[in-house]
Amino acid sequence: MTGVADGWSRHCRGAHLTASSLICAPSTGRVLLTLHAQIGCWLQTGGHLEPADSSLPAAALREAAEESGLDSLTVDPDPLLLSRHKVACSGHQTVHLDVQFLVITSQVGDPRFGAESTDVKWFNHDQLPEVDESVAALVEAAGGRLGWYGD
Repeated sequence: MTGVADGWSRHCRGAHLTASSLICAPSTGRVLLTLHAQIGCWLQTGGHLEPADSSLPAAALREAAEESGLDSLTVDPDPLLLSRHKVACSGHQTVHLDVQFLVITSQVGDPRFGAESTDVKWFNHDQLPEVDESVAALVEAAGGRLGWYGD
């Protein structure tokens, strides 16, 4: 990644890129969501780009592994959706331009969570907890790509 003044950095005022991922277990029809500690909502995994990230899919995969504790993950390099949302970041109001990816796993054991979450759980794609429209849209897009909804 490049310097502080560009959109790859969380320090870029106004707007910057983030990468997130919806972790799915296709064979079970389940998705993994994290209960975000600061926001208090169920979300997909994701976050800011780090200097060592070689690409947006690599950043999404890193965040997925960090926030789930799962290690058998594969990222689809074609984004599922793009999201734009306002947040307080680095002490000021900014816009996250979130590139959202599908991450696949066959490992559906107990996930682990870190300091950014208060819980991480598997949910059936059609029996989600209360989520906002952006998470529902992401699950629907993943289900479409995975063929969960038939023809």
